[in-house]
Amino acid sequence: MDNLIFKELNLSSEVQRALSEMGFEEATPIQSKAIPYILDGRDILGQAQTGTGKTCAFGIPAIEMIDPTIHGVQVLALCPTRELAIQVSEELKNVCKYKKGIKILPIYGGQSIDRQIMGLKGKPQIIVGTPGRVMDHMRRRTLKLANLKMLILDEADEMLNMGFREDIDVILEDLPKERQTLLFSATISKEIREITKLYQSKPEHIVTVHKELTIPSIEQYYLEVRESSKLELLCRLIDAKNIKLGLVFCNTKKRVDELTSALQTRGYSAEALHGDMKQTERDRVMTKFRKGNIDILVATDVAARGIDVNNIEAVFNYDIPSDEEYYVHRIGRTGRAGKKGVSYSFVFGRDIFKLKDIQRYTKSEILPMQPPSISDVEEVKLDAAVNQVLNLLEEGGYSKYNKVIEKILTESESDDVTSLDVASVLFKLAFDELDRNYENSDFDDDTTTYRKEGMVRLFMNVGTLDNIQPKNIVQGIASKSSLSGKLIGAIDIHKQFTFVEVPAEYADEVMDSMRDFSHRGRKVSIEKASKRQRPGASKGRSGPTKKRY
Repeated sequence: MDNLIFKELNLSSEVQRALSEMGFEEATPIQSKAIPYILDGRDILGQAQTGTGKTCAFGIPAIEMIDPTIHGVQVLALCPTRELAIQVSEELKNVCKYKKGIKILPIYGGQSIDRQIMGLKGKPQIIVGTPGRVMDHMRRRTLKLANLKMLILDEADEMLNMGFREDIDVILEDLPKERQTLLFSATISKEIREITKLYQSKPEHIVTVHKELTIPSIEQYYLEVRESSKLELLCRLIDAKNIKLGLVFCNTKKRVDELTSALQTRGYSAEALHGDMKQTERDRVMTKFRKGNIDILVATDVAARGIDVNNIEAVFNYDIPSDEEYYVHRIGRTGRAGKKGVSYSFVFGRDIFKLKDIQRYTKSEILPMQPPSISDVEEVKLDAAVNQVLNLLEEGGYSKYNKVIEKILTESESDDVTSLDVASVLFKLAFDELDRNYENSDFDDDTTTYRKEGMVRLFMNVGTLDNIQPKNIVQGIASKSSLSGKLIGAIDIHKQFTFVEVPAEYADEVMDSMRDFSHRGRKVSIEKASKRQRPGASKGRSGPTKKRY
């Protein structure tokens, strides 16, 4: 079956106009198959993954079937997460932009229930919500569903995975029996079929072919790396590939927080996204990410369900997901809107077996890749610097510096110095300031850091036992000295002590300014680390005990 053109569908002029403004012309496979059946009043069991356009597959016909003259809930869409509920609500609002009298309200946990009650008093026709908050409003009788015409279960498999089966049963048992029920799920499990049997009437089973699980435009790679060197590999990939908008996945909320903090201390513009964050904070982070105000977003699988950003250049699987489908959802965040995407998976030990399962499931090839070399990183940064100079040459306005160059040539003690030599020196100065040079070309498994050229390692007598975090160290140094937090190098925190790298020219100032620094009431001593000290050595609480490697 060929995909339908929206203009071929029997849609209102208002919806056609909205779809045209959204840039939609050809329907996706799930839309082409589902919309005609839904408009015909049939129940649907749709098998489709995130990113296939299923929101519009049920949203377009739902909006078309709303009677704007009737106030009250006519359509209820249940979603597994707040992020997805918001995303679905926003997309439906775009579709009904020119439809007069249709109100859409998202309801979810984490938002003021009083605010939602006020919204419900406005008698919206479409509710998009999470099961827990919908059930809460039903108990309070602030959500009345006696006139419901259509129920949508979006990402039903995910709702079951998150333990919402009982909530779904409670909600559906109280709904009018005469209604249209649409269920969408990435997989059709035994439990999904049970729900279909209980709550749907002769549903049309719509399946998008398995090969669409992964997007052909996504290049997939894996790199073998020890746990202790993952952070350094991630940094090197970001630098070498010049990633401006990247998404990093971790398996736990704790890992997300730790990785985000580590990236921030290395000068990367990174933010976290996970379920423990307040909704306002998650909204703030997503707004910044959509606008490109942050470069790297570190997220868990569930929190990332609502991420719908077209310009994500790369997805990093910092941890290999336990479920093959999570891998599909993750990498599907890049390579959207016809653009090419790339994914990098970090594996070690038994992870390689998980990767083979993923390859079998997705029927795609995940190629091995070597970590970028130091020269790769330097080449990217040199190219960027060259382009910057070329752009400035085209813009002009640099002639005021001619006298400076002439002065350098005149005052030079060597008669052989040319303007090319001066340009090279100035370029070196500028490049050294911008470049992220590393001392060693290999991963340092002892310290789990790359050494920046011109950096000095300092020793501090506090560690994880003192509950100190990288942000405490960065804030302390930046507030007490003239050193910018972005110039602080690797921070290596151990149980009883910490190593921090600072530019050599700032080392003495940092040590002097930090003499009265304290953390949680404990005075912190800071000094240059001896070459004989190593991160794994045992240190006393009052100062370092030097050990040999």
